[in-house]
Amino acid sequence: MSDQEVQDLYDAIKQVSQQTRVDHRFILAAAMQETRGCVRAKTSISPDGTVQNPGILQSFRGNHSCNDDGKVQNPCPKAQILGMIQDGVAGTADGGHGYALDLNAQATLDGVEYAQAYYRAARLYNSGEIDSSGDLGSGSATHCYASDIANRLTGWTDAPSACTLD
Repeated sequence: MSDQEVQDLYDAIKQVSQQTRVDHRFILAAAMQETRGCVRAKTSISPDGTVQNPGILQSFRGNHSCNDDGKVQNPCPKAQILGMIQDGVAGTADGGHGYALDLNAQATLDGVEYAQAYYRAARLYNSGEIDSSGDLGSGSATHCYASDIANRLTGWTDAPSACTLD
């Protein structure tokens, strides 16, 4: 990534954080977890092949990307970077719930502490559900997702994940 793209990513995270009230550190940790913060990340496809998840946050049916069907934009425009962060955090018009909605839903549950709401929201963003046991490492999708985000928030950066649930 260019220095300008890094600055644009930083600016987008700060802007969307202020708009949605989702902590900017959490947004950065999620971006690093999803794509290592790559502005030209390839679009992921759902296991059944029906849903495209583009951009830095691999947002559900997102509308912004700098790597559409192999057409890579270099440099990645500031508006696209902002759009990728907005799609993942604020949600998409096509039903992508975004971290903010998941976080707000979890924060209002009885017995859920503020910090817990973030990790539960991460799990929901990744898989769309929390296992009935309440264990964030159980159920469908990436079992280490919430754990890895928690570790990123406590300083883990370069080492491979120590999580062995997947």
